[in-house]
Amino acid sequence: MKIAFIGQKGIPVKTGGVEKHVEELARCLVEFGHEVFVYTRKNYTSTDLKEYEGIKLISLPSISTKHLDAISHTFFACVHVIFKRVDVIHFHSIGPSSLLWLVRLFKPKTPVIVTFHTQCYYHKKWGKFAKLCLKFGEWVACGFSTKIITVSETLTKYVKNKHKIESTYIPNGVSIYKKQSPDMINRWGLVGNDYILSVSRLVRHKGIHYLINAYKKLNTEKKLIIVGDSSFTDDYVKSLKDLAGDNKNIIFTGNQSGDVLKELFSNAWLFVQPSESEGLSIALLEAMSYSLPVIVSDIPENVEVVQDTGILFKNKNIDSLVDKLKKAEQNFYDLKILGEKGIKRVDKFYNWNNITNKIIKLYKGAIT
Repeated sequence: MKIAFIGQKGIPVKTGGVEKHVEELARCLVEFGHEVFVYTRKNYTSTDLKEYEGIKLISLPSISTKHLDAISHTFFACVHVIFKRVDVIHFHSIGPSSLLWLVRLFKPKTPVIVTFHTQCYYHKKWGKFAKLCLKFGEWVACGFSTKIITVSETLTKYVKNKHKIESTYIPNGVSIYKKQSPDMINRWGLVGNDYILSVSRLVRHKGIHYLINAYKKLNTEKKLIIVGDSSFTDDYVKSLKDLAGDNKNIIFTGNQSGDVLKELFSNAWLFVQPSESEGLSIALLEAMSYSLPVIVSDIPENVEVVQDTGILFKNKNIDSLVDKLKKAEQNFYDLKILGEKGIKRVDKFYNWNNITNKIIKLYKGAIT
């Protein structure tokens, strides 16, 4: 099959859960013998890069602003794919899906699949008009796509209750990587097992301010490593750094990828995800794939992933997070057991090969 992906910023991944999802899925599809085209934005992927790990990259422009970057690039991708022979067109995220009707209009015989990653309109970086546009994209995705994929059981139930349709639950996936020794991360003075790790875009709904406030109440020698950067949220990033103040043990690394990120996951003591809302977090899956013990907010999307393999704290509750962090430091053996259970869980339920096979089956069903 020839498959085109629309909606992502690009690959190879620098930041973003959707981008990580697209990269891994596209790579697996290529390994299974399919031809995959990924539309990339010039402000994310080099225009000189035409192919990556067998994936064909199509670079198109965008209006590089907070509100127009995604939708302008999606428009150009839709126009381009209309004149391209492909078997399946796969949109990622509800925002870009607001334009899928263009493809359905001009290519009515080509299946259009949508992956519903998250309810983006709950993200606090968006204003009222942007949230309305995202809700419109959700309506279009649920009403006009050939098939819709939901990445969590929570979203699956939501789509059924809100839009009265049956979506196909296929979660995000993760690969199991070999742990790496702490070589490159010594730039931050890290030696291994000496830091708490958080990995996310620095946007308010990810709840990093709760984590910093909780960490400041601890009496610990562990450092707090915050991996990620602004997503048109410079004011929030500044507030986080102001909150950290002159605490030298709170370290902002900026965006990290590749071997550096693998080292950070490999050598952390604990992973914390304090998010207020999620789709299904790839960063959380990655942490568990490195057998890292995890502490997460008790939102349904996090509970769904960790089940009994992680530690839950009350969402938005700093004192609850402090309590869980203190207990974690007092129970190293229990933490190790949780980490071992976590890697077994993600390998069983979030394995990319199994997930890719399910998506291929869905593609074929949509074509026929």
